[in-house]
Amino acid sequence: MKRFVPGLVMTALWVLILIAGSASLFWLLIVGTAALGLREYYRMTFAEAPGLSRWLFVTVSLVPVLAVVLPQPHMFHAALIVSLLGSILLVLWLYRRLENGLHYLCCSCLGTVYISLCLAHLVLIRTLPQGVAWLLVLTAVTAGGDTGAYYVGRTLGRRKLCPHISPGKTVEGAIGGIIAGSLCAMGTALVFLPESNPFLILAVAVPLCLFSIAGDLTESVIKRSAGFKDSGTLLFGHGGVLDRIDSLLITGPVLYFLLYFGMLP
Repeated sequence: MKRFVPGLVMTALWVLILIAGSASLFWLLIVGTAALGLREYYRMTFAEAPGLSRWLFVTVSLVPVLAVVLPQPHMFHAALIVSLLGSILLVLWLYRRLENGLHYLCCSCLGTVYISLCLAHLVLIRTLPQGVAWLLVLTAVTAGGDTGAYYVGRTLGRRKLCPHISPGKTVEGAIGGIIAGSLCAMGTALVFLPESNPFLILAVAVPLCLFSIAGDLTESVIKRSAGFKDSGTLLFGHGGVLDRIDSLLITGPVLYFLLYFGMLP
């Protein structure tokens, strides 16, 4: 219950903003989420760096998700170059005070791509036809999969999925998450995409569930390498912001390109 209630409230607020909020409000939400996620990420990866320098890296990494609000596609690509140049200049400026300049350069580039760039694709999905409906399906996949994996893993979990990365995750939990995420996606599509083919939704939901697990494990690699259990404490029993959005970071771009290239109606 300690985990379920806050999770239900966060999901309800997210869905409310998706359905009733404007495109600008959604973009602001994603920008704020990216800023908090980047702050947690740099707190883990740049633990020994001065606080001001971490905020400078956060600012530089935010550029792609800030630029996605602009209608010109080339501005989005230019934003990536600006972030790369910004990271390079910051590392050059701070190099004398850094123990390993290459570590800072690589981590800042990863933070830009993994958090800011990937989150920007959620904004891009919203601009597509029926984009809100597809974001609701994506939410159903990740939230349903995460909930199913957690409770099935707790009750039936025996075999470890990736014991060296995330000891708590089990094969049974992953299977339960895939089933729950797929069923939630089909149910959501039935309501918000009534003309969609349920078998096509299922065919998309299963790999999205797998990518959702991969996104979760990717964040676990970062936390384990940095020596952290949770990315933060902001969300009570759910850890930090990055702990809650890790599944969306990988699945968002995958769904966007499936829609963009016409592989989904």
